[in-house]
Amino acid sequence: MDKDRIDGIGHQLKGAVKEGLGVVLGDAKLRAEGIAERASGKVQNAVGSAKDVVRDAARDVVRDASAGVDAAAGEAEGHDNERT
Repeated sequence: MDKDRIDGIGHQLKGAVKEGLGVVLGDAKLRAEGIAERASGKVQNAVGSAKDVVRDAARDVVRDASAGVDAAAGEAEGHDNERT
């Protein structure tokens, strides 16, 4: 899990608390700050999620390429053995 996802979840939680306190206390400014912080946290979480997807895809590409190289090497070895 990317650091941005963790931080984003934290901001969402903090924003929800601020918003709730703003409602309970009748403080419109605190409520608005909470809404803004929650929204910011959602964006940060989405960025972290996108990073996770890209990182996982890159890892899969490298793994698949490595497997292809290993398979090609194995085939080449098999052909060399057939010639002898």
